[in-house]
Parts: sequence; C-alpha cells; structure tokens
Amino acid sequence: VQLQASGGGLVQAGGSLRISCEASGRTFGVAVVGWFRQAPGKEREFVAARPWIDGSATYADFVKGRFTISIDNVKNTVYLQMNSLKLEDTAVYYCAAVSESYYSGSYSYSYEYDNWGQGTQVTVSS
Repeated sequence: VQLQASGGGLVQAGGSLRISCEASGRTFGVAVVGWFRQAPGKEREFVAARPWIDGSATYADFVKGRFTISIDNVKNTVYLQMNSLKLEDTAVYYCAAVSESYYSGSYSYSYEYDNWGQGTQVTVSS
C-alpha cells in the first residue's frame, strides 16, 4: 500500500490543523493505520492509531484530548485533527500502515509498521 501525507503547515499555538494521508494500492490488506512524528534531533514517536475497518483509536498521552484520528474508508484517507496545538507539537508527521500479514497485535512502535508515507511538516509558532 502507498501512503501520501498532506496538509501540514504553519499554525499558531492554540490553533488547529488537520493533516491527511491518502492510501492507495492494496488497501484491503491493511490492518491498522497510524500517525507518528519526529522533531529535529529526536526519535520518531507514536501519536495515534486505529484499526483500518473498525475499532477504537489509541493515542499517545501527550495528545489525548487534543488530537483525533479518523478514517474515511470510501476515500481511503486517514485524518489527524489536531487542536490546541503547542510549540512542542512541531515535527514532521508521518502516516503509516500495518499490513494484515505483518500485524503482530501491537501498533505503538514504528517497527511494527511496514508501510510509510513521506511525511508532512507541522510547525507551531508562538
């Protein structure tokens, strides 16, 4: 499956932004989709994920109550709605997907994903 992220940009602290990730190819074989982020000088970290077809979302503690992951299965697009943005949310955001054949039952670590998009920059200013 191929993933194309978009929608990043510059936003003021306290503002909102929605980024998107369009999936193409073998989407019927996707088990889980997620978002990760990587700030300069830091390791890539888990943000949010949810099953591709149905199921509850999982969030990192630092985005709970502020970010929401959703999926439009008709458009094969994953969204990350980000509200109450903070300076520390500045990072490159990557969408990722786990194929059903690769799925181990866990999806909070980057090595558990076998498909990655190219990333979209989100910059939060004061």
